[in-house]
Amino acid sequence: MSEPLVLGIETSCDETGVGIVRGRQLLANEVASSMAEHARFGGVVPEIASRAHLHAILPTLDRALAAAQIDLGQVDAIAVTAGPGLVGALAVGLSAAKALAFALGKPFYGVNHLVGHVGVDLLEHGPLPSPALALLVSGGHTNILRVDDLATRVSQIGGAIDDAAGEAYDKVARLLGLPYPGGPVIDAAAQHGDPTSIAFPRGLTARHDLARHRFDFSFSGLKTSVARWVEQRQLDGQPIPLDDVAASFQEAVADVLTGKALDACRHFGVGTLLLGGGVAANSRLRTLLAERCAAAGVELRRPSPALCTDNGAMIAAVGVELVRAGVAPSAFDIGADSGLPVEEVSV
Repeated sequence: MSEPLVLGIETSCDETGVGIVRGRQLLANEVASSMAEHARFGGVVPEIASRAHLHAILPTLDRALAAAQIDLGQVDAIAVTAGPGLVGALAVGLSAAKALAFALGKPFYGVNHLVGHVGVDLLEHGPLPSPALALLVSGGHTNILRVDDLATRVSQIGGAIDDAAGEAYDKVARLLGLPYPGGPVIDAAAQHGDPTSIAFPRGLTARHDLARHRFDFSFSGLKTSVARWVEQRQLDGQPIPLDDVAASFQEAVADVLTGKALDACRHFGVGTLLLGGGVAANSRLRTLLAERCAAAGVELRRPSPALCTDNGAMIAAVGVELVRAGVAPSAFDIGADSGLPVEEVSV
């Protein structure tokens, strides 16, 4: 039997992604971003994102088919992000995927966005051992997941109880007068700063927090601490050492993320950790996690930065696993689910 050929569509936020995967071979990964349209607002505007998806979905599909050098009729299945994400944005991708699947007479799979960030790693590093843990870090999500079987058994061990890491980056960038998105600009500024110059707090790491939130994350307090520190400097009439603030903030984020992820590996006796999500491209997070995994004897798997951000290839990769596992296709009446739990790999 030949390997499944799956087309994946991702429209959960501000990137329109179409990917084509045969087995674990990436044939095409085309992305159209509307990030520039949101920059003047300092964050993603759902209505703008939805309209951008409407304009971009067909041209992006055409580019993906051309890159893969296939015709639509050759596809074995259509996979699409069903949640979590922005409802209006998700609806565009779902509508396109349903129309394609119906017209072609192909099975259709509504896929979990978070599981997609795990599945994309298979395209570069092959099958995951069972069990494995995944640290997913993005603008909207910060999670530690346990992956026993990518197609059927994924569970959340910990998550953000307020601001996700990427959201904190955007808010800190805004208060420092830096442009959106905040992740890349803070990362760049941090290269010239001293990460030990300011002792910003590490959220949910105090002893009294660990009983309830050992593997959970909170970056709201860190964001507020940065704001108060900057405010006090301004009241004292002192200049803001932007590079030092950026480096110290980034170190606090990376320290908490890596510390909790490695603690989870030790607690559950898991020897493989995967890093995924848009913030997984952050240089300090990648470096510190590599150092700590090496010291702990944990295998670290990191997709290339291009596959860390939202893309259709990650959805296609999960679609392949669902086809291989014999999971029943989704019904055509499924809707977008902004709060889809990670335990629902497909809907």
